[in-house]
Amino acid sequence: MPALTHEEARSRARLIDVQRYTIDLDLTRGEEVFGSTTTVRFTTREAGDTFVEVRPHTLHRAVLDGHALDPASLTDGRLPLTGLSAGEHELRTEADMAYSRTGEGMHRFTDPADGRTYLYTMCFQTEAPRVFAAFDQPDLKAPFTVAVTAPEEWTVLGNGTAHRAEGEPGRWECATTPPLSTYLMALAAGPWHSVRVEHAGIPFGLHVRQSLGSHLDDDAQELFDITRACFDRYHEIFDEPYPFDSYDQAFVPEFNAGAMENPGLVTLRDEYVHRSAVTDTQLQTRAVTIAHEMAHMWFGDLVTLRWWDDIWLNESFAEYMGYQILTEATRFTDTWTEFAVDRKSWGYDADQRPSTHPVAPEPEAVPDTATALLNFDGISYAKGASALRQLVAWLGEKAFLAGINDHFARHRFGNATLADFLGSLARASGRDVHAWADRWLRTTGVDTLTPHITTDGRHWRLETAHTGNRPHRLTVGLYDLDGTGAADRLTPREPLTADIPADGGHTLTADGPRPDLVLLNDRDLTYAKVRLDTDSWHTARRALAHLPDPLTRATVWNAARDMVRDGRLPPADYLDTARAHLPHERDNAVVAGVLDFARHEIADRYLPPGQRTAALETLTGLARTLLESEPAGGVRDGGVHLTAVRAAIDSATTPGELHHWWTTGTLPGGRPLDHELRWRLLHRLAVLGAVNTSDIGAALGADPSATGTEGAARCRAAMPDPAAKSAAWQDLFDEADTLSNYLLKATFQGFWHGEQHDLLRDYVPRYFDRAPALAARRGPAIAQTLGRHGFPRPFTDPDTLDLGQRCLADDSLTPALRRPLADELDDLARALRVRAAH
Repeated sequence: MPALTHEEARSRARLIDVQRYTIDLDLTRGEEVFGSTTTVRFTTREAGDTFVEVRPHTLHRAVLDGHALDPASLTDGRLPLTGLSAGEHELRTEADMAYSRTGEGMHRFTDPADGRTYLYTMCFQTEAPRVFAAFDQPDLKAPFTVAVTAPEEWTVLGNGTAHRAEGEPGRWECATTPPLSTYLMALAAGPWHSVRVEHAGIPFGLHVRQSLGSHLDDDAQELFDITRACFDRYHEIFDEPYPFDSYDQAFVPEFNAGAMENPGLVTLRDEYVHRSAVTDTQLQTRAVTIAHEMAHMWFGDLVTLRWWDDIWLNESFAEYMGYQILTEATRFTDTWTEFAVDRKSWGYDADQRPSTHPVAPEPEAVPDTATALLNFDGISYAKGASALRQLVAWLGEKAFLAGINDHFARHRFGNATLADFLGSLARASGRDVHAWADRWLRTTGVDTLTPHITTDGRHWRLETAHTGNRPHRLTVGLYDLDGTGAADRLTPREPLTADIPADGGHTLTADGPRPDLVLLNDRDLTYAKVRLDTDSWHTARRALAHLPDPLTRATVWNAARDMVRDGRLPPADYLDTARAHLPHERDNAVVAGVLDFARHEIADRYLPPGQRTAALETLTGLARTLLESEPAGGVRDGGVHLTAVRAAIDSATTPGELHHWWTTGTLPGGRPLDHELRWRLLHRLAVLGAVNTSDIGAALGADPSATGTEGAARCRAAMPDPAAKSAAWQDLFDEADTLSNYLLKATFQGFWHGEQHDLLRDYVPRYFDRAPALAARRGPAIAQTLGRHGFPRPFTDPDTLDLGQRCLADDSLTPALRRPLADELDDLARALRVRAAH
């Protein structure tokens, strides 16, 4: 199906308005297809031609204004509508549509735990025509009326409240929605386990497959508490009330994204219903997702982007609001620490690759939907949210919220652009927001702020050199070593505020001796790489863990991370710093972020191959120190103990201790070996060659769930055995395409490991030979998995870089594979530069 171009969308929007979609779905036609009957009422402003998108298994009938159209005229998912007169029209299509196993369109999943089947839609961006006939672009909004025929024992959920039709077993009718974009139509059907309450007159529901029902029951109170708190806080700050008739959250299987903001029916990955122990950071991440998706009910659903160049109007706002509202309304008061450690580094990394783009690109830079899909990335989410955080620091929260409310009032149930939103902010604040946006939203790359400090003993002077072109309002943290005790502690001075101009540096002068540590962007209010002067870095190496605020510590760790990536700090020094300070760290988000970077970038890529084993042994020792310093469930734990257990497993270089944990069923500190840890442990044992297929089969027999099935696939692919690798490769690339999206990902995760270089080397050129055809055959979701999880990351060498660049030169490469492949190759080239620098 060809990508819809921006010009095609503008032309169609000039010609037609859509009044209503009436959709009738039959989910009782077997395992391969479902019935879809769509009636679209629309008007044309003048005589003309257009097309409707529909991607059926079989198109049985198409009738326009009572006249039959030739189904054979359907070409590449487009049905021509020619000779239209000005005025009202009705199109009716009847089709069989194919179920998906890739998380796109109507995804079908049969739970291996109990054989029950579940369906859900993912109409995101271009996938609605796999469910119903649609004028599939965001600015042709219309009300939806949906009816469904399903097996009698199933429950159906939709955008509007769903009710069983009286006297018609298996028949469901959903309340008509307000005007929605086609990509937001949603349906979930199956024998769901549901928990329902009412809040503020709105029915709330939580839904999951039956095999996870008891786990949802365990989590329901917290999930509803978070949902209610966010709902109430949004109503305090937004003038526009929640615009839909219900709020269901369905935790669905094999979901590609974290969640999807369908109005009234948010779909979330069912990994958020936890079967095993999790950290506070994981609970916070789930809560952020809930707050993020609820923000979309206003940002994206009530007011929708006109075209995909304004993705940030949806995602940047939901990202910012998710973290901010959670901080204001729930027990998770340090959310911005996790954002700094995890999400923001995602944005920084994306913004330093050749594939970077502005937060708000010019419309001509997003010429079609295929291009737009690639921009759902760390820039549109994390960088955009960081830019909004800086905007709030500059404008003030009151003016920011006033601008938002003006925006909602002007464009409710309609579409809007960047210019529309900036106009609302300018009216509310009286500031030149357009000039700010030109600097922050229309440019690419990461600014760098470098301090230069001089002192004469009575005064000290901070000169900040600025590489980049954005203005920054930031806090300068000042800290002194307190040498009164055995430990190196840092005492804060009163911080300073600096306004750094767009095109220059900044100078501050203060009385007294210079602080031992001067930290630009303390509290992390702006988006920039910050350097530490020599004395400040020396102080940080001594006392980082004793900085009083976790967000300050996260800012220092990010500075160290940037120095490693830019070749300014030897990777081994980062590892030494982690070994010295993580045993004293109180915040699990910081511990997890540092360990993850040390394991997957420092040990696996930035250090020479000959130093990898020693680095892993260092991390194993660090994990053991963490385990000894804080028992499971201890006062300071917050998940640190569980994070350390995971790190100890993932970094083990020999199987002895792991095998002991496996056979005894317990871990250090008395932590039980639950489902998640059993599969993690078995996977590492498989990598190290310490298990066989019988062991994996026995584990699957003990846990025949979907997670168990994925874990078994991961473990089988990880075995250092030629036959196991050959079988995994056949599963991945066989043209029968039997693997679902999740099983494909799990198999790739098991396949590539640094311990197995000799066994895997011949598969590297085969990957670059076979990946393009697989991506073209199976679509964007699989293509992205293929690029991100299938890439041979253990092979950090010039030969792999050369093979990848030759693959990238193929003009026929699908865009959904080209972007992640280009990004992985850029990361590989960076790793080679880091190695060369030291």
